[in-house]
Amino acid sequence: MADRDALPLPLEVRARLAELELELSEGDITQKGYEKKRAKLIGAYLPQPPGLEASMVHERRPPMGPSSASRYHRRRSSGTRDERYRSDVHTEAVQAALAKHKERKVAVPMPSKRRSLVVQTSMDAYTPPDTSSGSEEEGGPGEGTPTSSQGSVGMDHWISRAVHHGSTTSSSSSSTQSGGSGAASRLADVLAQAHVGKPGPIAHLSLKRKTMLGVAENGNSLRRSCEFGSDLLWPPPLESDENHSAPPDVTTYASEHPVQVERPQVSTVPRTTPKYGNAELMETGDGVPVSSRVSAKIQQLVNTLKQPRRPPLREFFVDDFEELLEVQQPDPNQPRPEGAQMMTMRGEQLGVVTNWPPSLEAALQRWGTISPKAPCLTTMDTNGKPLYVLTYGKLWSRSIKVAYNILHKLGTKQEPMVRPGDRVALVFPNNDPAAFMVAFYGCLLAEVVPVPIEVPLTRKDAGSQQIGFLLGSCGVTVALTSDACHKGLPKGPTGEIPQFKGWPKLLWFVTESKHLSKPPRDWFPHIKDANNDTAYIEYKTCKDGSVLGVTVMRIALLTHCQALTQSCGYTEAETIVNVLDFKKDVGLWHGILTSVMNMMHVISIPYSLMKVNPLSWIQKVCQYKAKVACVKSRDMHWALVAHRDQRDINLSSLRMLIVADGSNPWSISSCDAFLNVFQSKGLRPEVICPCASSPEALTVAIRRPTDDSNQPPGRGVLSMQGLSHGVIRVDSEERLSVLTVQDVGTVMPGALMCVVKPEGVPQLCRTDEIGELCVCSVATGTSYYGLAGMTKNTFEVFPMSSCGAPISEYPFTRTGLLGFVGPGGLVFIAGKMDGLMVVSGRRHNADDIVATALAVEPMKFVYRGRIAVFSVTVLHDERIVVVAEQRPDSTEEDSFQWMSRVLQAIDSIHNVGVFCLALVPANTLPKTPLGGIHLSETKQLFLEGSLHPCNVLMCPHTCVTNLPKPRQKQPEIGPASVMVGNLVSGKRIAQASGRDLGQIEDNDQFLFLSEVLQWRAQTTPDHVLFTLLSSRGTVLSSLTCLQLHKRAEKIAAMLMERGHLQDGDHVALVYPPGIDLIAAFYGCLYAGCVPITVRPPHPQNIATTLPTVKMIVEVSRSSCVMTTQVISKLLKSKEASAAVDVRTWPPVLDTDDLPKKKPPQVYKPSNPDTLAYLDFSVSTTGMLAGVKMSHSATSAFCRSIKLQCELYPSREVAICLDPYCGLGFVLWCLCSVYSGHQSILIPPSELEVNPALWLHAVSQFRVRDTFCSYSVMELCTKGLGLQTESLKSRSLDLSRVRTCVVVAEERPRIALTQSFSKLFKDLGLHPRAVSTSFGCRVNLAICLQGTSGPDPTTVYVDMRALRHDRVRLVERGSPHSLPLMESGKILPGVRIIIANPETKGPLGDSHLGEIWVHSGHNGSGYFTVYGDEALQSDHFNSRLSFGDTQTVWARTGYLGFLRRTELTDASGERHDALYVVGALDEAMELRGMRYHPIDIETSVIRSHKSIMECAVFPWTNLLVVVVELEGSEQEALDLVPLVTNAVLEEHYLIVGVVVVVDVGVIPINSRGEKQRMHLRDGFLADQLDPIYVAYNM
Repeated sequence: MADRDALPLPLEVRARLAELELELSEGDITQKGYEKKRAKLIGAYLPQPPGLEASMVHERRPPMGPSSASRYHRRRSSGTRDERYRSDVHTEAVQAALAKHKERKVAVPMPSKRRSLVVQTSMDAYTPPDTSSGSEEEGGPGEGTPTSSQGSVGMDHWISRAVHHGSTTSSSSSSTQSGGSGAASRLADVLAQAHVGKPGPIAHLSLKRKTMLGVAENGNSLRRSCEFGSDLLWPPPLESDENHSAPPDVTTYASEHPVQVERPQVSTVPRTTPKYGNAELMETGDGVPVSSRVSAKIQQLVNTLKQPRRPPLREFFVDDFEELLEVQQPDPNQPRPEGAQMMTMRGEQLGVVTNWPPSLEAALQRWGTISPKAPCLTTMDTNGKPLYVLTYGKLWSRSIKVAYNILHKLGTKQEPMVRPGDRVALVFPNNDPAAFMVAFYGCLLAEVVPVPIEVPLTRKDAGSQQIGFLLGSCGVTVALTSDACHKGLPKGPTGEIPQFKGWPKLLWFVTESKHLSKPPRDWFPHIKDANNDTAYIEYKTCKDGSVLGVTVMRIALLTHCQALTQSCGYTEAETIVNVLDFKKDVGLWHGILTSVMNMMHVISIPYSLMKVNPLSWIQKVCQYKAKVACVKSRDMHWALVAHRDQRDINLSSLRMLIVADGSNPWSISSCDAFLNVFQSKGLRPEVICPCASSPEALTVAIRRPTDDSNQPPGRGVLSMQGLSHGVIRVDSEERLSVLTVQDVGTVMPGALMCVVKPEGVPQLCRTDEIGELCVCSVATGTSYYGLAGMTKNTFEVFPMSSCGAPISEYPFTRTGLLGFVGPGGLVFIAGKMDGLMVVSGRRHNADDIVATALAVEPMKFVYRGRIAVFSVTVLHDERIVVVAEQRPDSTEEDSFQWMSRVLQAIDSIHNVGVFCLALVPANTLPKTPLGGIHLSETKQLFLEGSLHPCNVLMCPHTCVTNLPKPRQKQPEIGPASVMVGNLVSGKRIAQASGRDLGQIEDNDQFLFLSEVLQWRAQTTPDHVLFTLLSSRGTVLSSLTCLQLHKRAEKIAAMLMERGHLQDGDHVALVYPPGIDLIAAFYGCLYAGCVPITVRPPHPQNIATTLPTVKMIVEVSRSSCVMTTQVISKLLKSKEASAAVDVRTWPPVLDTDDLPKKKPPQVYKPSNPDTLAYLDFSVSTTGMLAGVKMSHSATSAFCRSIKLQCELYPSREVAICLDPYCGLGFVLWCLCSVYSGHQSILIPPSELEVNPALWLHAVSQFRVRDTFCSYSVMELCTKGLGLQTESLKSRSLDLSRVRTCVVVAEERPRIALTQSFSKLFKDLGLHPRAVSTSFGCRVNLAICLQGTSGPDPTTVYVDMRALRHDRVRLVERGSPHSLPLMESGKILPGVRIIIANPETKGPLGDSHLGEIWVHSGHNGSGYFTVYGDEALQSDHFNSRLSFGDTQTVWARTGYLGFLRRTELTDASGERHDALYVVGALDEAMELRGMRYHPIDIETSVIRSHKSIMECAVFPWTNLLVVVVELEGSEQEALDLVPLVTNAVLEEHYLIVGVVVVVDVGVIPINSRGEKQRMHLRDGFLADQLDPIYVAYNM
């Protein structure tokens, strides 16, 4: 756009360009289409720089030098860097991806945060978390290797490429390269040259803004305003000729070398600033210029969001009513599998060796009796010293003792607690393998089923509740534990162990020998051959956090040990070092079970020792000359970090290093890095044996230790793009997004393996397809305990061939691992089913995303092992969430920058958007027992809003691509055809009226209220009209008819004498709610002046309330101000002069000392249509308007209310309303004089002191009719919610109330009225009594539920149809239903019609349109509306464009509909109900649909318990949500994702900005309505002091 004005373009081209821009801003064309057409238009006028083809003008990339291509192959010696999750290739891939993004530069507004939030208070935030991490979930798996997109290579090519021959030393893709400096400096160069190119979805804040931090320190220390560097000047934008329209650019690097943009040099022509272009001077919706940083940020956000989205939305059909969500269509170009159908892979024969024992207990018996002195297990203390050696003899004798005691010493002889086959829990700490082993074998000997679980540390451990459910479902009643563990369990006050949450009642039984009785000589365990009984149950935590028990039979247990013995070549008396958890999985299978079968010696290294000394396992291997070690990649990684100070390490004794998490694709880099370093210490390459396992299928595959070092392991370099479509494509290593996988060996002996499709029918995959591995073998689990359905789906799978026939009569077991079988029968694993996230039809693995996130400047801002990736379902698709623990010393700026880089990296490498990225303080994520992150618990906290992040970045705009299409406005059907259509379809035109005003009574003969008052003063001088109550409920003052008349005369005299006012002059009445106000009003009428009631300024808040008073006084052209003495002093005080110019007040008269005389005569107006008073109020949209009320309208109004509510002098009415405008004023000042009833006046402000005041008055005066506002009702509901009993005891009785009307100008707040009715039902309030009224500016009361007539009805309408301006009634409780309550009965003398606001044609019954009203008490016009006189002219006199074109109607500005009900009126007619939906001014046009703020606000308030109040408004085309947080500021960021999700799910809208503020920030007017436009202006002018502002990308 910048070039446009600078180039000398012909006019028609300019006109066409302007049209294009309009189309783009309306969303009629995409950014891409716009750019294409624009380029075409101005192409002819744009001089080409020499040597550039036209096609290259838009896309320019830095050429890749030869060095960059070859650098991937260069070997580097490993430095000191943290190698666990990374290979440099992956890091370089990420850096390159980020560099590419640099070229397409876009600003991302940084969230603003209050100062107090930046400083973390809790001390524990500073203790670094256990980076040790690692457990079953591997705290943050992922060992960086490269990763990539696009490209498919033919099948044969992949087969040949998949396995690199060539020794590992000559290096593989993931070899660890050193010295980050190289990559980093290269990255810095790329960053310094921000190439101008295609804009990307996001770019981040600069690295080099040195000025930023200085400002933050010495800026306002108490509460930081809106942004880090509050007073910072933005660096100038790069392109000089664009600096008007570019937003302040946060990404420009203050680089030393400015970028030369190759552009024709054109002189810049000065021009007018476009409306929203320059952030320094933005206009709000009302045209008020606002200068603020908020606006700049929003502008930045808008500009960022204009960038093209990743997937272009396809056209799709939208039904007339429904908004259909887009269903992701498969991409026709996506890679598809091309290979042949795979064959089942068979493992080698399981060769039964003659001396193999018939069962594991038999093996134990053999070794325990033949070689009782042979060491079985050595345990270590935390100093690495051997703590205890368990021999086979001791293991045997103690296991027998445990078996005997379990069976005979629990319960009674007749009723033993545990019988063979029962389940018992094993609860042992990680540093006591000996006690565990004894207990485990004791259970096997007693034929009871052990269920090993973690030690519950607190009553609320992450996941411990689910383990409790497992124990309950297994029927566990006894828990075996060790002495030390038993002492460490939490105890109740009397020393008993409390019941943990969700756990069954357990008997804790200590298995130490000294506590057990000796078995009698004749007792001996029965040792059988292995059979189909259950041997043990291993627990498994699912993706959703639930815990299942996998049952393993005795025969499976034995066969598995035999298969492992054969695969690993175990021999008797070998030494094995075990670092793994011995209670489950690989640690249990090798370190507890197979070791006993082969009489091996296990050296067990506890987790606590590894934390102190990560090298301990290597030292033990050297010390014991161990042949085998079982480790995880994190143990290898730690050893690398700590190995430098060790001289005498020798690993030549190792023949096998089992890597238990070899199935994690990222473990390859740990293996390579480890080999690199320790090859010189005697480690042979062929020793490293990754294995793959799962709780269901036990060991799935393991690489055999070969003696032949020429047979290199298999490697596959797979394209990430292919993987996301489930297809294997080899990728050349130059590509950025590739995944390098290593094989995990071959199928286990005696097993069959196949690969099936992960979803749907278990159909065999093709050879180049990724699927779930399934195994058929004796050595697998057999069921999930007690869950037949899930068992069938997992353990009894019959894979099908493509023709639909099962491939085997034996069932297969699903392993939960994703992978494929490569050439030579080698098994490759590419991920886990549990980590699988399917986003818009493409599969992504959580581990891969973790690895990419960690490759972004890895160690600086987040803890390596403390990162969680999961998906949440929002709007019918999975969305990726990344949560990481942040280091306490990282600054706001750094973290935000890291976050935006992570987004780019994941976007580039995986081609998927991250929905939410959250950083939490160190050590706050829930942990698993071995220190990893408890994923499901983290997800749960995220979804319920109790994660308490300290930084959040949401990207719904980038991720959510399945929104319904924006509604295209159809060409309007003419009003005539609508009418004909209605007639044809038998629908009546929507119109209704109240009853006639009826015959005239004695006081109705008077045309003027002043005459009525004089008449009452003569006929009933002592009748009390008004009683004012104090906050204690006592009568403060009262007025009879005569007293009021006399006061009014004195005031009239004073106006004429002191004020020298003529008739028709305007007088501002600035009084607190009370009796003075009423007297002053009638005094003005007696003097012939026109009164304007004005709310007095608040003495504690003069700065904001006084300017409104001044404005009304000026706009209404008041000739004088009448008030009390106190207020008159206030108006001229020193505080007031700071807020307004006090010299320009008109004369101020105080009415506290009145003259003793009366006026010569009481003024009588000549014409009933002259002005009686002006009704000034500020509408919810912030417009100040005065409505002219004539004498005839005022009388008609009072008469209408008198008839509707049946008001007579004998009645009392309690009024708790503000008396300054609308119906509140009429009820407070006018109705009593007209109808003669007594009004009990309760100023709403007094309720803040005494919330029960209003209800006490109603009860005490036995009132039948009462009026209040929503704010009063809310005050009572919140303030008295818990006091109904005490109120009842003080004999508060509401049973006499027949109408309690809420006076409002909005859609009835049905939830509030219902909760009020429910709450006070106990005090006798009849639910039918509570109802609402409806009035607006043009007619102050249209509906009011009177005494007679049908009860108000409620209907449920479809919210989605409402957005399209249609009404569709639905059943209560159906999805997207919205309850609407009738707004009260139409007042006598009022006629209503529903008209189309655009065409002004009449609409049919149950159609949504604008409510038009015709009545004797309509206002006669606006006195002045600030600046908008012309616009508003038709508000009071509109005519229909068709049908009855004669009647003059007033337009209310509210949308609603009429519906004829089945009920009958007093007159016997069918009752027409009016439903108000919302104000037209407030409705937001978003995506072509009409949204009412209140609906979105309701969804938002429901989304989190701490959201007290909420307001939404649109800005440019973004939705801004402001929420008031009731709770600690730590919760502020929890709200951002929840609010975004709720609005997406329920309204199909993306929230642009979430602003979290303190309670009470959202402005509310006297009627309790939110002032959303004031809020908007305050937000843009930076005046809200928000706790947090999140800009969603």
